[in-house]
Amino acid sequence: MFGLFAKPRTAALVVAVAFLLAGVALGVLYLWSPHAVLRITTGPEGSNAARFIAGFVKVAEARHPRIKFQSVAVPDLTASAKALEDGKADLAIIRSDAHLPTNGETLVILRQDVVAVIVPHHSAIASLPDLAGKTVAIPAGPAQNDDSHALDLLLSFYNVAPEAVKREFLPLDEIGPAVEHKKVAAVFAIGPVGPGPAIDAVGAIAHASKGAPKILAFDDADAIAKRFPAFESYDVPEGGLHGKPQVPDDTVTTVAVNYRIVVPITMPDIVANAIGRSILTAKAQLMNISPMANQISAPDVSDQNPLLPIHPGFADYLNNGDQSFFDQAQRYLYIFGIPLSIGASLLTLAVSMFNARGAKKDRDAMARLLALANEANTADRERLDALEQELHEAVAACVERSSEADKDEQWKTSLAIQHAMRRFERRDQALKGGSSGGAS
Repeated sequence: MFGLFAKPRTAALVVAVAFLLAGVALGVLYLWSPHAVLRITTGPEGSNAARFIAGFVKVAEARHPRIKFQSVAVPDLTASAKALEDGKADLAIIRSDAHLPTNGETLVILRQDVVAVIVPHHSAIASLPDLAGKTVAIPAGPAQNDDSHALDLLLSFYNVAPEAVKREFLPLDEIGPAVEHKKVAAVFAIGPVGPGPAIDAVGAIAHASKGAPKILAFDDADAIAKRFPAFESYDVPEGGLHGKPQVPDDTVTTVAVNYRIVVPITMPDIVANAIGRSILTAKAQLMNISPMANQISAPDVSDQNPLLPIHPGFADYLNNGDQSFFDQAQRYLYIFGIPLSIGASLLTLAVSMFNARGAKKDRDAMARLLALANEANTADRERLDALEQELHEAVAACVERSSEADKDEQWKTSLAIQHAMRRFERRDQALKGGSSGGAS
């Protein structure tokens, strides 16, 4: 009757340990997963950003075969930021003066693009406010709307209404003739100090006007950067935009915007660390694929007021250098292990309380069996019959509880039942034999 039954407290402990081991196993499995798919925006079709992303994906997949990238096509930089914001992308290229994703954190700075306001060498225009009432050419292309928006921001600093400056989006081959025939008074171009729209526009104007064009200086560059953190002060070196003739002919302070790769704040640190490190270490390879890689740099970890904060996983790498897989995985094991450990402790406490109550019931049941046995020693026939009914009920209760008791408790209960039953049998025989003495 008292074979070995499953014990709830043992089962509960097994469940608790199973949860703990499963949590740790899932954590390690997730971190060591042989396949990971990351969605990345491609940037406007035909743009430098799109070419850079294509090159980055090729290099990154060669370095990390377990990581695959899935391209997310977007029409412009604003849509790129929105894709990250809406959870449709895991990495996105953004420009600092375009829409910034509310859930984004910086991984790496891809490059800085200078804002160049270019005028012919004979022009009377000396500063940005002088553009009011005039027509400005903006190089046509994927970023033309973002460039126009940047012009709006800069004009607003000088209290010039955007509509006061007319814009013409022109292909590169039309910019020179437009300046030569005075259809436009200036060219507003944003590009790197290297191959790109700004240098191309300077060359077109120099060729058309037969002279070295001028780059307008932003004397208020620092103030502009404080009001609009999307911009930063930038010194264009002598000859930085054209070699012969040199443009500018001396260092000119203007403003710049930057391109950066951003990731969602929910990206695990270990993933952000791996991607950011891959971009920095693959810079030489990426430069052979896209000129956008020339200026790849790590964000400034000491910046107290960044436009977008650095992802903490990559910030750890910048501050501490390489860490082993197990160093990086340790924090995730803590994340999984701590709540599971707390849960297991609470479960163990609950089981202990349950077992304490069960042990008390077991002691009460054995005490009742012994009390019935003692009372049966001196009971008459009528009382013995009544006690026998109580004995049956007590034994039934003990049998029912035996499945909840451990082997030691089952043995003790079995002894108590056998002791009570022998006392009842002896008293019954004594009463049948007419004996007046109690059973010994």
